[in-house]
Amino acid sequence: MIFGLVQILLFQSLGELVSKFLLPTLPGPVIGLVLLVLWLVLRKGINADLAMVGDGFSQYLGLLFVPAAVGVVLFLPQLKANAWAIISALIGSVILTIASSALVARLLSKKEPHE
Repeated sequence: MIFGLVQILLFQSLGELVSKFLLPTLPGPVIGLVLLVLWLVLRKGINADLAMVGDGFSQYLGLLFVPAAVGVVLFLPQLKANAWAIISALIGSVILTIASSALVARLLSKKEPHE
């Protein structure tokens, strides 16, 4: 289990270093996650320690939304003032996400023609 936690922290640290020196516009944890996914693709699988740590983290994932909810309540007046812009951006992004996901799914699932 400790080896899995060390792997996660190692890739997050690598992401922070890349973010600090090469790509300052991207958050370090996002870069670290991409590096971890690439590493797992190259290894063609997840080891048991990393899977155990990932399962443990996913059980408490809801706790990560508490600070975000506090931030929403803190900026409630600004959210009310810009409600229509926020709603239209959310609806537009959902429509674009569904459309692009459908397009990618269609491109990746090319079926052989039936004879």
